[in-house]
Amino acid sequence: MTPTPPVPRPDARSGAGAAAAGAAAAGSTGDPHSERYAARTAGMTASEIRALFAVASRPEVVSLAGGMPNLAALPLDSLATEVGHLIAAEGQGALQYGSAQGVPVLREQIGDVMAFEAGSLSATGGFAPDDVVVTVGSQSALDMLTRLFVDPGDVVLAESPSYVGALGSFAAYQAEVRHVAMDDDGLVPAALEEALQRLVREGRRAKFLYTVPNFHNPVGVSLAADRRGEVVELCRRYGVLIVEDNPYGLLGFDGQTYPSLRSLDPENVVYLGSFSKIFASGLRVGWALAPHGIRDKLVLAAESATLCPPAFTQLVVSRYLATHDWRSLVKSFREMYRERCEAMLGALETHLPDGCHWTRPRGGFFVWATVPEGVDTRAMLPRAVSARVAYASGTGFHADGSGARHMRLSFCYPPPERIVEGVRRLAGVLDGELEVLRTFGLSGSGARPAPGTSGTPGPQAPSVDTA
Repeated sequence: MTPTPPVPRPDARSGAGAAAAGAAAAGSTGDPHSERYAARTAGMTASEIRALFAVASRPEVVSLAGGMPNLAALPLDSLATEVGHLIAAEGQGALQYGSAQGVPVLREQIGDVMAFEAGSLSATGGFAPDDVVVTVGSQSALDMLTRLFVDPGDVVLAESPSYVGALGSFAAYQAEVRHVAMDDDGLVPAALEEALQRLVREGRRAKFLYTVPNFHNPVGVSLAADRRGEVVELCRRYGVLIVEDNPYGLLGFDGQTYPSLRSLDPENVVYLGSFSKIFASGLRVGWALAPHGIRDKLVLAAESATLCPPAFTQLVVSRYLATHDWRSLVKSFREMYRERCEAMLGALETHLPDGCHWTRPRGGFFVWATVPEGVDTRAMLPRAVSARVAYASGTGFHADGSGARHMRLSFCYPPPERIVEGVRRLAGVLDGELEVLRTFGLSGSGARPAPGTSGTPGPQAPSVDTA
């Protein structure tokens, strides 16, 4: 990136000159500090999803946009009692600085959480509490990993589409994101190998593969068990680290879980977990389970970024795990989200116009929908909000801004009857868009069918970056 040349300093005696220089420095942004920012800030843009929150939180709007967990099942009264006991008994420690690696007792309990999903501690790939770094949500872990591994211009591989928060971190550190195709069974190994081979031909290597293998955000599909070994072996062969982001793994509607990628290659996989989806997102407690060398670097990165994760929120989580039947609560979450997902799928089947397709998740929070050719979901969003329904346009989940024929629909937060009403409103907006297209002709977005949708002809073709 060519740096912006410095603005010549005006004569200090001239007030008019100083004003002119300040205006020039501000440029079109109106920010007088614009010339001082680091070059990497050019990649920092507002998330389309985050920008929706203010509108989507209005009570008259049915929000199918945000991935907020529903906290209605939490035992708030007993949690309040436990927090009071925590402050009374351990307040001196809980409200003090702590270790950058995290509270030891919580790091041990994280092994129990992972074992509940994997079936046994050995299935987590040689879990040891000393290999865990507690972070301020798993987003913090992802940001620190990107800071540790990515220099400007380095390549990161990510599914197409991919989690918007990950793309934000990659952009902030000036990574070049190359998307890899998905289909009904998750990441396509052949497409991954094609991307890896292309990098070899270019004399380059990806710093890591970022993947959400279980109940993917935003698509909702899971990486098939027989593909997991292929993905791990390809990355091992080409010398590419895997960052396995797994916030939804315990939320399979039928209780189904999958072997972690880390269990297949503990020395080449960093596993990211979170309490945001299975307890409380507002506490911002996540973790990274990493090989020893990476763990040490993560601790140093945490010390420079936050000094230490808050001991208080960690101990709240620890008390919850120790004093509540959290496993049963996770099972109740599964049933609640299954009911909401069924309501959404039924409403989509009933109300959406012909030519729409969508995924059929077996867990997690999201449905990924494809609309007829010519409809641009990003351009349509203001009209949807006017009709009192919100969704997340597919463009926010692609590094190159593609995906305009897709949308992410979240079923985790609204109750079933609100979901049905939201889909009905959305269908009305789509009908209006299609009527305009029939009247004035298709614009032809050329977007691909969504991965994992019923009626799609096969795997999603590689994006521009990996073709």
